[in-house]
Amino acid sequence: MRIAQTAEEVEAAQRVRYRVFVEELGSDGPLVDHQARLERDEFDAYFDHLLLYDDARDDPDPRDRVVGVYRVLPSDRADRIGRFYSEAEYDLTALRNTGRKLLELGRSCLLPDYRGGIAMWHLWNALATYVSDNDIEVLFGVASFHGTDVQALAEPLALLHHRHLAPEDLRARAQPEHFQSMNLMPDDQIDRRRAMRLVPSLIKAYLRMGGFVGEGAFVDYAFNTVDVCLILDTAQMNQRQSTVYTRERSR
Repeated sequence: MRIAQTAEEVEAAQRVRYRVFVEELGSDGPLVDHQARLERDEFDAYFDHLLLYDDARDDPDPRDRVVGVYRVLPSDRADRIGRFYSEAEYDLTALRNTGRKLLELGRSCLLPDYRGGIAMWHLWNALATYVSDNDIEVLFGVASFHGTDVQALAEPLALLHHRHLAPEDLRARAQPEHFQSMNLMPDDQIDRRRAMRLVPSLIKAYLRMGGFVGEGAFVDYAFNTVDVCLILDTAQMNQRQSTVYTRERSR
C-alpha cells in the first residue's frame, strides 16, 4: 500500500476504476477517457489516492500492478477547494457544523480476482493508518447499490432507513432536488435477512463498525447506481469495531 505521489500513480488508480466502474458496472461521466481507459473527474487532483499493489503480478506496465484503490479528502483540503465531492448529492451541513475533522471517502474498488480475501484488509489497514496520522474524527462518503431501479431496492433501502439512520447531528441529507426517500416500506414488513443479502458488502462493513446512513438516497443515472451516504463517527465505535481502525504501533 502507498499513497500516489505522481501523475502516473494517479493514472494507475484511474485505470483500476475504469475496469470496475465503467467496464464492469456500466458507469460513465464527462471526463471518462474511454480511449485511454481512465475513469476520472475534476476532483482527482485534490484527493489522496491509496493504492494497493500486487508486486507478484508480471504485468510489464507497473500501473497494472495496482489492484485496489481508495481516494480520500480531509476537510481542511475540502475547505480550500470550496466543497466536498459528495455535496453534489448530499447536503453536508450537519457534518460541517460539528466542527470536527472530516474525511471523505470514495471510489473504493478492487479488481474481481482480489475480492473476498486479504486485499480488502490491506485497504482498510491503510485507511486506518491515514485516519490515525491525520487525526480524523468522522468519516463519510457515498456508497452505491448497482442499478437505478429504486423499487427493486425498496427492502434494503427501507432497512437502512429504519435501522441505521444517522443521529441528527451527523445526518447528511440528499439534496432536495434529487431526494429519493428510503422510507419505502414499514419496518415490520421487512425481511431483514433477505434485505441484508441485497446490501453491498462495503456498506455492510461500515454498518458492522457502527456506521450510519444519511437521510434519503440519490439515483445516479450516469454511474448506474442508487447512492447512500455512509457516516462513521470514530469516537462512537466500540472497542471491537475500533480495532479495525487502530494503527498497530508495536513494531
